[in-house]
Amino acid sequence: MARAMFEYTKTILNKVSFDVQLFCKEVQKAIKRLLPHEIEELKLFIEGLTKDNPNLNQCLIYLTP
Repeated sequence: MARAMFEYTKTILNKVSFDVQLFCKEVQKAIKRLLPHEIEELKLFIEGLTKDNPNLNQCLIYLTP
């Protein structure tokens, strides 16, 4: 079930990647829901998204310990 939450989070982040504020808000919510190893995967996923949309890079601050 936890894996399903990770996949759902990726889907949501893809859909809101047009708006940086909304994207950051969803990242913060995801951190509360996901397991620690999934947060590391999420960081890699977001880094991939920032190649297409560099504005999203500011949301990585929420993923640093």
